[in-house]
Amino acid sequence: MTTPLAEVLDGQHAADLRRAARALLGQPLLLARGRYADEFRLVRRHASELREWFDRNTGWALQVDAEAARLRKVPGVLTDPTHPARDATRGARPFTRRRYVLLCLALAALERGETQIALGRLADQIVLDAADPRLTEAGISFAMERRDERLDLAAVVRLLLALGVLRRVAGEEEAYVSGAGDALYDVERRILAGLLATRLGPSTVRADNLDDRLAELVAETALDSDELRFRAMRRALTRRLLDDPVVYYDELTDAELSYLTRQRGFLTARISQLTGLVAEVRAEGIAMVDPSDDLTDVRMPEQGTHGHVTLLLAEYLAAAEGPVTLDALALRVRELAAEHGGFWSKSAREPGMETELVEQAVSRLTALGLASRTSQGIVARPALARYAVGETVIREPGSAPVPSQRKAAP
Repeated sequence: MTTPLAEVLDGQHAADLRRAARALLGQPLLLARGRYADEFRLVRRHASELREWFDRNTGWALQVDAEAARLRKVPGVLTDPTHPARDATRGARPFTRRRYVLLCLALAALERGETQIALGRLADQIVLDAADPRLTEAGISFAMERRDERLDLAAVVRLLLALGVLRRVAGEEEAYVSGAGDALYDVERRILAGLLATRLGPSTVRADNLDDRLAELVAETALDSDELRFRAMRRALTRRLLDDPVVYYDELTDAELSYLTRQRGFLTARISQLTGLVAEVRAEGIAMVDPSDDLTDVRMPEQGTHGHVTLLLAEYLAAAEGPVTLDALALRVRELAAEHGGFWSKSAREPGMETELVEQAVSRLTALGLASRTSQGIVARPALARYAVGETVIREPGSAPVPSQRKAAP
């Protein structure tokens, strides 16, 4: 029996819309040129539907023009430090506080500058701006005389290149770092102007401490009716379900938990329909699982030595009865090295490397919502039970106990 043409076209439309949505969730800034040009064209074709869905369900604005598509994502949790910007060429090291300050100063200088700029000129402008008394009082200063400062600026520039804000015309960042040369860039001003994803201009924020300032930057209009409050909760919960590896019930307010309990099926179904993510509901929370495993910046398990160490420490933490200190984890890595070291890289077996291996493993586990850092040590979160060996009992809300066998991944 031949499938009607209308059904074929509807199926193709739904598949293309899903690809476009997933592209935006994975890369909220898509350029018309370069690696994601095909995804950009798909987003532009479905811009109207995507704009309506994201506005209604998440409150994220979608801006599309001839050069770029920008989904202005607001995090579900403003204070989550587990997904930092990273240096693309030096071991994916996370940005430090100084690099974030440099990034802000660089963006400010580029906003005021011309359509082309040399790296040395950008550095000079940053040095002038960093003389602001408020930065000095905070203990932040830049002279760009030391190699480590120039390395930090090079990392910032590489991030801006990756985002499409800068386009290299001549030279290399390494030449500037070594003091042997310079680099020249075109400034893509339209993309630069679209980077900021706040509802208020930063200069209008009046709060003093960081948490309040972040909240004020993205605050919605006055929620003076039940309808507006429910809309705000729907948007906040959908943002978390889309962005966070796991949404734990104990991290929600009473009002959010009550709303999620009533609307869980509706919220997860809408997300699944658009993105293809599948809801995994447990007694402790909800995870939107990606069957394709490509809509994430952190994976578990991961290949190689660091991935193996992370899996072994995940099993160890899952079996622990309470917090485990970093020193105890480092001792466990030394024990594991004696057992599995023959399969690890040579550098990982060197004395003292256990501290770095533990830090990388813990960073990955916390980023995935599988563990958390506390003042007493590292604590396993419920989702880590899937990496434990032995019987675990999982209860759905309001249901009888259900036994489930969970084995550590190979």
